[in-house]
This record gives sequence, C-alpha cells and structure tokens, in this order.
Amino acid sequence: MNARPDDEKFMRRAYLQAHKGYSDGGCPIGAVLVAGPSGAVLGEGHNMLVQEGNPILHGEMSALRAAGRMKNRHESVLYTTLQPCFMCAGTIAQFGIPRVVIGDTANAGSDETIVFLRARGVEVTVLDPAQSAAAADCVKLAAAFRAEKPDLWLEDWGGGPNPAQNIEKNAARPIC
Repeated sequence: MNARPDDEKFMRRAYLQAHKGYSDGGCPIGAVLVAGPSGAVLGEGHNMLVQEGNPILHGEMSALRAAGRMKNRHESVLYTTLQPCFMCAGTIAQFGIPRVVIGDTANAGSDETIVFLRARGVEVTVLDPAQSAAAADCVKLAAAFRAEKPDLWLEDWGGGPNPAQNIEKNAARPIC
C-alpha cells in the first residue's frame, strides 16, 4: 500500500516515542494512534517493559492505553515503528483499527503479522526506509538496540518460541 502525505509526520512522532523508550533503557518501539479524518493524535506511547516492568505494554498497547476509552477506533490509524507482534496485531484486529503504518520490518523475523492483518481487512502500509527518513531512523534505532541489548530484545517479545511446541525453524523467528 502507498504512503500518504501525513505518514512521515506521524511516523516521526512514533520514532520520537521509540527514542524516548530507548533513552530510558527500554526497547525502542513507539506508536501513535491518530484520528483518521482529523489527524488529531489520540494517544502515543512506547514499550514499557523496563520502565513499568510490564511485558504486555508494547508501543502499540501503550498508545492505545494513552488514547483511553472511546466508542470505537474504526476511523483511526496506528503508526508503529516496528512491525506489530501477534499480541498487538490481535489487538489491532479486535479493535477494528482499519489502517496500520509500519516504519520497520527489517528487524522483524517474518511477515506473518502483516499477512494476519491484511487477511482481516486491515490496510497495512510499510514505509520504505529508502524513501522515508523516519522509517530509516526506526530501522537504525532498533538494529542498534538489538546489538546493544540482545537479551532485553528477546525478553521484550516474549523470550522466543517454546521449544516444547516443536515449531518449524522458519516460524520460530521473532516477529517483534
């Protein structure tokens, strides 16, 4: 799917959230939930594993929490610096968020969650780091963090697949 004019602006804002999380010693994944028609920011946040000891407050979840209660999210757009994991993708599908814009798929292990979202009618736009400075920054920041703190990166997305579940090697790669 093609990028839209405001995508760079809102991905930059999500990146700033990711960088804030990184500066606090946490995983650099940020997100912004935007009201589609007006462009108003409804909520924004970043991963909070380190800051709150909360393993389920990923960037997307943090942005949704900051947005708070609302009748529905059917006209919103979620900007996320890293391809959503299955927990976050499931939440996106559950809440009926119609569009997701992703800054970084290079640091994800597979396209499974993009396939999952698209199969549920979610429009998924992956920004091209060669065309988007914000996306390029998302890729660089996540790659730097993975190199600096590989154990924390692994912990943040759940510690990896359970070896007792006998999953194929390709499916065992991290997705967030």
